[in-house]
Amino acid sequence: MFKVKILKLKDVIKILIITITIIFLVVIISKSLNKDKNENLNNNNNNEKNFLQSSFLQCLKTEIPISESINKNQENVSKENNNSVLESILISQISSIKGIDEKSSSKKVAEESTQNTENAENNENNANETKESNGEITLAKTGLETEVVTPNPIAETYNVTYNNVKIKNQTDYELTNEILTSDITIENKNIVIFHTHSCESYTSSPAYTYTPTGNFRTTDLNFTVTRVGTELETYLKKYGYNVIHSTDYHDYPSYNGSYTKSLQTVETILQTTPSDIIIDLHRDAIGSRSDYAPTVKIGDEEAAQIMFVIGTNAGGLYHPNWQQNLKFAIKVQEKAEEMYPGLFKPIMLTTSRYNQHTGKFANIMEVGATGNTLDQCLTSMKYLSNVMNEILKD
Repeated sequence: MFKVKILKLKDVIKILIITITIIFLVVIISKSLNKDKNENLNNNNNNEKNFLQSSFLQCLKTEIPISESINKNQENVSKENNNSVLESILISQISSIKGIDEKSSSKKVAEESTQNTENAENNENNANETKESNGEITLAKTGLETEVVTPNPIAETYNVTYNNVKIKNQTDYELTNEILTSDITIENKNIVIFHTHSCESYTSSPAYTYTPTGNFRTTDLNFTVTRVGTELETYLKKYGYNVIHSTDYHDYPSYNGSYTKSLQTVETILQTTPSDIIIDLHRDAIGSRSDYAPTVKIGDEEAAQIMFVIGTNAGGLYHPNWQQNLKFAIKVQEKAEEMYPGLFKPIMLTTSRYNQHTGKFANIMEVGATGNTLDQCLTSMKYLSNVMNEILKD
């Protein structure tokens, strides 16, 4: 016979149940902990990935403005296809900067953003300054005191006076009142400016220093009479006139034949833009006097004096327009003497034609001489343009 200990079996079963329960709870808790850990790790990884993506994209936006639009496109594409090429590129870039410290990365992005903001503001300010200097010019005022202040002057010579205009007549023509009266009507107000001697330059100044490639000559047209022509063009356009300005070389590489070449230029322009007012802008090439600088002070500014040179048919060349040309010069100079006395020197009437047969009001204007600076000649154009506007606006 044997005895069965029922109570002990129950105890064993109880222990087994308790053990199984404990093991089950341990497994569940362990899984739960692992799950939380994995979720936290994933969250951390996702946060890190999102931060790095954000940092990287911010860098792209800062350095390459177009990246912002690319990012927007990427967001739309990723909704449809998570394996987009752009996402792959971003992931690849993120991987390469995986080791960047979160704090230092944020600081770097902030610094770069601040720097770029400052640069953008500086660029905008510079652009505004450039716009003011290049686009907004100051037109000449009237009622200013004027005074001829020419250093080392050369005595003016003239033999004809008409009203307030002086003329040095180098021809045998008798200049009657009929010839001199400026009774002209200017209907075609297109203006042509060109330069037979494009390379004529001036005395260097702190603002306009250049290396001469000849005796007061340079092929750099930023420092020659051509630059003066651009200034006149700018002012006349500001007053609303249609101006054609040729900056072609006519005295380079060869000085000989300059007038033949400039005539071709003018005739080509006139084929498309019929014009009566044709200005051949020069610098006075007065012998060897490099210190001669005909100057007039207008208000607080010094301006180079200007001289009309008007040709005739006295040399035997066909030139039916010379009297009209002279009347135009007198009309301009009469008004200039009213507004800015001394801006012009006496008109020179010569026996040569100088291509002035091309227009009813064609002329040579010589702005300053070798002793003048480019600054003074540019200033002259401000006042000359105001005078021309007064006679053209009627």
